[in-house]
This record gives sequence, structure tokens and C-alpha cells, in this order.
Amino acid sequence: MARYSAPNPGLDRPKGKDIRALRRALGFLRPYRLRVFFALIALTFTAGAGLSIGQGLRLLVDRGFSGEDPSALNQALLILMGIGAAVAIGSFIRFYLVTWLGERVVADLRNAVFDRILRLDPGFFEVTKTGEILSRLTTDTTLLQSVVGSSVSMALRNVLLMLGGLIMMAVTNLKLTLVALLLVPIVVVPILYIGRKVRVLSRQSQDRVADVGAFAEESLNAIRTVQAFTHEDRDRTRFGDEVADAFETALVRTRLRGVLSATVTLVVFSGVGAILWVGGGDVMDGVITGGELTAFLFYAIIVAFSVGIVSEVYGELQRAAGATERLIELLQTDSAIQPPENPVALPAPEGRLEFRHVDFHYPSRPDSAALSDFTLSVAPGETVALVGPSGAGKSTVFQLLLRFYDPDSGAVMLDGVDIADADPIAVRQRTALVPQEPVIFGSSAFENIRYGAPDAEDSAIRAAAADAMAEGFIQDLPEGYDTYLGEKGVRLSGGQRQRISIARAILRDPSILLLDEATSALDAENERLVQEALARLMKGRTTLVIAHRLATVVNADRIVVMDEGRIQAIGAHAELMERSPLYANLAELQFNQPALNAAE
Repeated sequence: MARYSAPNPGLDRPKGKDIRALRRALGFLRPYRLRVFFALIALTFTAGAGLSIGQGLRLLVDRGFSGEDPSALNQALLILMGIGAAVAIGSFIRFYLVTWLGERVVADLRNAVFDRILRLDPGFFEVTKTGEILSRLTTDTTLLQSVVGSSVSMALRNVLLMLGGLIMMAVTNLKLTLVALLLVPIVVVPILYIGRKVRVLSRQSQDRVADVGAFAEESLNAIRTVQAFTHEDRDRTRFGDEVADAFETALVRTRLRGVLSATVTLVVFSGVGAILWVGGGDVMDGVITGGELTAFLFYAIIVAFSVGIVSEVYGELQRAAGATERLIELLQTDSAIQPPENPVALPAPEGRLEFRHVDFHYPSRPDSAALSDFTLSVAPGETVALVGPSGAGKSTVFQLLLRFYDPDSGAVMLDGVDIADADPIAVRQRTALVPQEPVIFGSSAFENIRYGAPDAEDSAIRAAAADAMAEGFIQDLPEGYDTYLGEKGVRLSGGQRQRISIARAILRDPSILLLDEATSALDAENERLVQEALARLMKGRTTLVIAHRLATVVNADRIVVMDEGRIQAIGAHAELMERSPLYANLAELQFNQPALNAAE
């Protein structure tokens, strides 16, 4: 079974050496080949039209300014204006199509990355920071949008102008062209050398920005704890350190890009000056005309500007290559939980469960067994409680049943089918989880309850809320069921959040119910209400209950006592009080009475 290693599983693979990392991202252009084709046509047209201006200048200087044919001046000006209009129209079409492609590709890429993230198993998230993932999903894709929607177009356009300009320079004057070509190695070498360093620094810069986002996300999610422990100053200092690291890395990258740009600009314009000096001598000697030199200088300047822009864009492409590597790493990260090629169909729901000699280690804790030779059968409709000290493996039973992980050995059976042979979605659709810390989304009460069954009617949602003892307080909210509950349900009390969670489970109508410390954090009144709601939910369903508070599970059909991943004893409360020292000790600590009296 695939395993991950801290700190960033699947996200620390060998990095590419150049901008070829962009090829995978550009593959998202394939569905839009027709638009790409028209964009290239517009780009080629505008580049060609722009280069033809040089011939218009030659005509204007040699014929228009000579005074021999006054009408030639008007003709040359009209030609230049026509070329300018053609370039403007072509530029508009190119800009619109390329920008559309950039936005579309990034939207598709974000969807692909988010879809992959949702399908990764919990083992991945054990050792990967959420802020790191969010940085890739937002910051990196935004950078890539700039590249696809602008930089690539600029690079292609200026490469065409550069090549076309060199051809026209050779056609206009071969001697001056050879002088210009002597400068090419001086320009290309720094672009390749410095550009490679820029790519590495760009990757590091994106990583530092991700660190900033990860720390901020962690602190904001725990803002009450931060303030309760007066940790604001320390967190502010740590955040400042993270920002400073990101700034320093970006500064080094920017300095290198500046050196690259300045070097290319100096070399290019020195070359233009040399061409002007040599060409001016030829004009004075009558070897070439003033129009030819003007046209050649125009093409030389076009080539010079194109080289400068390409060097700038190359640095941007190197930066985008770093971001693309980070995105592709996510897209290439596979979940350890995969559906079989031919999933076994589950039979009609009964709620029969069986764990057969299950051994399991968490990916982040490979040296410590979470479950060892765990064997347990649960009959349909039975309520079984899992009790034991922290770390006994109770929650791991739920994780394996939901197939968030696969056991190292053994099997987990649902209605007679090994869940490893079934589709994980089909397995999870038969269960409902009511966790200790209920998850409330930043939406309305309607949407939070409907999360259990997305296609449910409003009437079914109201009925589920009533069964969960939640209808009363929901109707008292400012907008009733349409009231926004706040991020993580901050507008509700703990008991209210739990009853919303129970309503969600009721609406799902599962055959198997998983209750994870569902009342441990509630006061007496809320616990009574939640217990009433749970009693309705558990009726007729197979139920597994995790509880530290034994008073909540003494009436379970069976109680399973666990310790260090193993089953120590199974039985009813009174039976376990007599023959399980661990259970008796837990009961004595909680009920504050001798084990023998408790048994009586």
C-alpha cells in the first residue's frame, strides 16, 4: 500500500530543469485548439504587418523625402496608416483570444487540482499542510494564468518578430546583418545561465509564500486559542519572519532578473549603435541609400526590443515553471485508497459488520500499531460501544470502516463484502458519522442539513431537524432555515451544532451509524436533548459508539474494551465490571465509586 513521508508527501519529487514543466499545463489548451489556431493566425498576422512597416519607411525616405514625386509621400503615409490599422485589429483579436484562453485554462486547471485534492485519502492530509495546498490552488494558478494569458503570447509574438526581423535585415543588407549576428552569443548566454537560476529561485519563492499562507491559515483557524494564551506577539513575530524569508527570496530572484534584463538591454543597444556607425559610413560612401539604412535600423530595433522582451518573458516563464511543477506534483499524487477495477456490488443494506484479524499502522506513525489482530462482528441493528483510554484505537475502527485507510492485513466486511473489493463511495453512502466536533459549513441551516442528502426536499430537511430536536432553535434564528450560520457555525452553541450534525445524519438515512463522542463536550441540558435525538437516530440501525463517558453507553447491547489497539474484553456493563480490570478502573474513576459497588 502506498505510504507518505513527512513533511510533504508527493510534493517533494525531483524538480524539472527548465520550462518544459509548462508543457503539462499547456496540455489543458487541447480542448480549445480552434481558438488557439485563430490566436496564432492573429499573432502571425500582426507580427507580419508590423514588420512590413520597415518597407513603408524605406519607401517614405527614398521616395517621399526625395521631393522627386510629391504624391509618393502621401502614398507612403497612407500605406503606413493602413498597416497600423491592420496591426490594431489583429492585436485586438489576439489579445481577446489569448486572454480568454488564459482564464479558461486556469479555471480548468483549478478544477482538476481541486478534484484531485478531494480524492486524496486522509493519509495525505496527515502530513501535508492545508495552507500549502491552498497556496498551490490559488497563488500558483494565478501566476500560471498570467503566463498563459499574456507571457506565452508575448513570447511567441516577439520570437516571430525577432526571426522575421533577422530575415528582413538579411534581405535589406547582409553585411550589417552579419555584424549584428556577432552579438547573438553575448545575448543568449546570460539568458540561459541566469534564467535557470531564476527558475530555481522562483520555485523557492513560491514555497516561501506557501509557508506564509500555511502559518496564517493555522493561526486564524485557532484565533480563540491564540488570544486565550496571549500568543499574539509571538505569532506576529513568527509571521513576520515567514514574510521576511519570502521577501528575501523574492528579492534575490528579482535582482537576478534585473541583471538579466540590464545585460541584454546593454548588449542589444550597443549593437544598434555599432550598426548605425557602420551603416552611416556606407550611406556616406553611397553603398546603400538612406531608406535602406532606415529600414535596416527599424528591423534591428524590432529585433533588439524583441530580444529584450523575450529575456523578460523567459524569466517569467521560469518563474511559472516553478509554480507549474508544484501544481503538477498535486495532479500526479495518487490516493492510497483506490477503487478496484471491477468493484463488487454491495447487497441490500443490512448493517452487518465484521473486522477479521485487522492490523493497521498510520502512515505518519509506521512504528506504532493502531490496531493489532482486531476481530469483531456486529449484527444488524446492534449497538456496540467502543471504550478505552486515549490511543486505544477506537477512532481507527471508524477510519477503517469508512475506508479512509486500508488495513495492513486482515479485512473489513460490510454486509458480507470486503470493503476493499467495493467502491469506496458505495461503502460510505451506507454510513453516517456524528463526530465529537461537528462540522458546520459557512452556509444556511438548510444547506448544512442537506449535506447529508444533496437532493432532499425542504420538507424532508424540516422533518430531520424535528427528529434531531433542532427545529425549535432553527426557527428562532433571524431568517429561520435560511439563516447563515457563520464560519464553522460560530453563531450556534455547541449543542445546537451537534443537533444540526445529527439532523444531517438522519436525513442521510444510513444503515450504519458512527457516533464519535457525540455528547462529550455538552452541558447537562444539551446532553439530554442530544441523547433524545440520538435515540431516535439509532433506532433500527447498526450503531458503533465511541465514548469516554461510560454513563452514555452502559445500555449498549455490547461494550468493547480496547487498549493499545487490541480488544481486552467484550460484554455488558455489569459483566465487564466483574471480569475486566481496565473497564472497572475506568468506571471507578468516572463514577467515583468502588468497582464492586458499581457492579452491584
